[in-house]
Amino acid sequence: MGFEPPQRLVRALDETYGEAVAAEWIGKLPELAQDTLEHAGLVAERVVAPGGRSSVVVLVRQADDAPAALKIAPPVARPDLERDALAHWNGWGAAQLLGETEEGGLLLERLHPEVSLRSLPEAKSLLEAAGVVRKLWVEPPAGHGFESVAERTARQASAMEAAPGEAAGELVAAALAARKELISLSPETLLLHGCFRQGKVLVGDRAPWLAVGPEPLVGERAYDLARLVRDRVEDLVASSAGASAARRRVNKLADSLEVDRERLRGWTLFRAVESATRALAAGRRQDAELLLEFAGWL
Repeated sequence: MGFEPPQRLVRALDETYGEAVAAEWIGKLPELAQDTLEHAGLVAERVVAPGGRSSVVVLVRQADDAPAALKIAPPVARPDLERDALAHWNGWGAAQLLGETEEGGLLLERLHPEVSLRSLPEAKSLLEAAGVVRKLWVEPPAGHGFESVAERTARQASAMEAAPGEAAGELVAAALAARKELISLSPETLLLHGCFRQGKVLVGDRAPWLAVGPEPLVGERAYDLARLVRDRVEDLVASSAGASAARRRVNKLADSLEVDRERLRGWTLFRAVESATRALAAGRRQDAELLLEFAGWL
């Protein structure tokens, strides 16, 4: 199979894990992909592009000609945790895990990567998203290895404190204060998707909509819902009523999923500002400005 890693993946790995780590794994990826396909008896059809930010997905055929998707990610991205979460959900609200290759690739139920919830009008997409994410919030498996919301956000908070940047200073302080208050008393410990948004919900054949690409952790539902609140942030910022629309979205999602409004607002603020500071560090100033304007409305 002729193989060229999607440029989105190359840029994202470089930003997340550093140039050296990214370059080493990307350099091995063509051979790794070929070996994985051969050892698993899979026939590649095409690489999904633009694809994900931490893995490459190849649409494949199995030995019996059944369609599937092969996901290959660097060990530093912890594909084993995604495997464990998908196995626990067992197809309930998420893509079905079909197996794991010797090389650590995940063989998944094939969905339709070209059609996500972002293809729907906003009101309909949020309604469908709420129905999907509700299914994922279950008790975690016994003896799991997932980190907690407190642990993940502690690392993020340290990075924010180290280099907030002048443009984000006040919002960073507000976001850190919100996190401190939120983690002081977490109301529940459920298995969470970790990166749930409209683009992570695809059309399936077994079910209308199924989630993909979890970055699983355990904690409260408000944290998981916070990323969804800012979906299509560019449209919100472009609207003259963006601020009020953002606040209505917080209230609507919180009420429909029985999540505390203030906890959802707080986690939405923290996650938006954290993403903005990472964007600033990576030189993506336009993305950062959109996120900071959104965060300021909250």
